[in-house]
Amino acid sequence: MKHKLDFVNSSLKKLKEQNLYRALQYGNTEGPYIQIKRRKLINLCSNDYLGLVTNQISNKQLQSSSRLLAGNDLSFKILEEKLANHKSQESSLIFPTGYMANLGTISTLAQKEDLIFSDELNHVSIIEACRLSGAKITVYKHNDINDLERKIRQKGRRKFIITEGVFSMDGDFANLVEISHIASKNNSILILDDAHGDFVSGSDGKGTGKHFGVEKKIDLYVSSLSKGLGAFGGYVASKNKIIEYLINKSRSFIYTSALPNIFVELAINRFNSNREKQRKKLWDNIQMMLSGLSSLGFNTNSSSQIIPIIIGNEKTAMEFGRYLFEKGIFAQPIRYPTVKINSARVRISITALLSKDHIERSLDVLEQAGRKFRVI
Repeated sequence: MKHKLDFVNSSLKKLKEQNLYRALQYGNTEGPYIQIKRRKLINLCSNDYLGLVTNQISNKQLQSSSRLLAGNDLSFKILEEKLANHKSQESSLIFPTGYMANLGTISTLAQKEDLIFSDELNHVSIIEACRLSGAKITVYKHNDINDLERKIRQKGRRKFIITEGVFSMDGDFANLVEISHIASKNNSILILDDAHGDFVSGSDGKGTGKHFGVEKKIDLYVSSLSKGLGAFGGYVASKNKIIEYLINKSRSFIYTSALPNIFVELAINRFNSNREKQRKKLWDNIQMMLSGLSSLGFNTNSSSQIIPIIIGNEKTAMEFGRYLFEKGIFAQPIRYPTVKINSARVRISITALLSKDHIERSLDVLEQAGRKFRVI
């Protein structure tokens, strides 16, 4: 008789056979490095893009109740006003995470009889939020304006277009000028997930909407405090009435504990820091890495701090990652279901913490790996 949990063992075995098994790696980060198993490696996996220095946080009592009950510290109001202005919007609302911000916003605004048009490479939090909404979902080809224009002709009560600003696995920018034009022409609500563009792109790091000069045409922003800003949490920014509606209707806002106020204060401190100096350093590093990879023969469509090295085969991607590790570089292989089968890649994240020497050493190792595994 089979044990009642045998299905777990067989499922794990199958993942290992398909080179899709995942295991946690524990390490300590220090500036541009990460230490794992007594090895000190150059960290090419961090989302702390600007590498902002942690500021002192006050010793106020930790608050983590629901904000509608007892967890609405004054620091939320201060940060939300800053974030609304940052995104050229009337108001903003902080959620415990960016994932919950997407779930709580999209599933609340879009309803049955509405139509959602979602880029095929959108983050899983967007995909899950669309499903929860009950609206009819139409997926358009990645960044394909012609496909979007064709599909949006469908009839529906309300129409929503949802896209990322910088796509998290490919590092390319959304065609926001054309997308915003289609949204206006079709009276559609445009929602932009700017998690990887926020605090990085556009003047003063205002994000991809600002980068393309269409920030006022975005109806609602969803973003992260834990990437470019290097703090923790997520937020949405939109018109006053939209934020008021979410406060009253969004389940992932109403029925959960608030982001602890110490993290809100951390975000305020980092928002007020010299971000522009770090942002300039980040973009210098991005250009250095992209130029170096191009000269070595790597093909990448990225124009951001997220640079995928497409390998294809899952097993080869794992071997590529292990080779980098042995040579002192930490860059994780990304496989299905995060990306499509046979489109595995090593995902590089550039930060302002990296020096010219770090990038040059990384390029040397990447060249060796590229030749060894016939990627270049």
